[in-house]
Amino acid sequence: MNRLQDRIAIITGGAAGLGRAAVEKFVSEGATVSIWDLGEEQGKTLLDELNTADGQAEFRRIDVADTAAVKAAVDAVKAKFGRIDILINNAGITRDATLMKMEEEHFDQVIAVNLKGVFNCGQAVGRVMVEQGNGAIINTSSVVALYGNFGQTNYVASKAGVIGITKVWARELGRKGVRVNAVAPGFIGTDMVMAMPEKVRDMMCSRVPVGRLGLPAEIADAYLFLASDESSYINGTVLSVDGGVIS
Repeated sequence: MNRLQDRIAIITGGAAGLGRAAVEKFVSEGATVSIWDLGEEQGKTLLDELNTADGQAEFRRIDVADTAAVKAAVDAVKAKFGRIDILINNAGITRDATLMKMEEEHFDQVIAVNLKGVFNCGQAVGRVMVEQGNGAIINTSSVVALYGNFGQTNYVASKAGVIGITKVWARELGRKGVRVNAVAPGFIGTDMVMAMPEKVRDMMCSRVPVGRLGLPAEIADAYLFLASDESSYINGTVLSVDGGVIS
């Protein structure tokens, strides 16, 4: 349908998992995508594969927790393409442990990428979008931000923070033509999840009324909807894509 024809998008964490699915979806819908990730080999492999598809893409090795690097990359994307229409704040990491065993370093690492990284990208891209008078920011939260999860104090805190950021930015930027929403994925069958023991995956599925793991493409569809004109009156919402997961 080319719902994103001629749009310029930045997708963080775009070289693998949910981000990769989003890149493929956005390119197929006509967007030009700047893929940001630390996985340089994965990013370049994805670029090679996208060369056979319609649309354009580039790869930039960016640590979203590095404020200066993010600002420089946003300036470079703006200079190259002339505008930035869409930001998908998808980059994220985990460093799981129970409260009594969690190391301070691992808490700080997750907050730096999953929360400060969203702030860094949102602030830098937000300035461009406000100047344009339009844009769409989609932040990736998680179902665990709504229900909690054993052994993920740092991750849950970061993803709950993303929901709070989304609500604030929607109020601040909505009047300036920039819509801000969040997607809260449930249990999704990424390569990482599919590598888990079958009994762990079965446990996940047992909590999902539809009886299966979600597909990365289904999260990409949610990103696409919130980035497109089809959601032009949606601002400040958190879209759960979780099969009705039971807390």
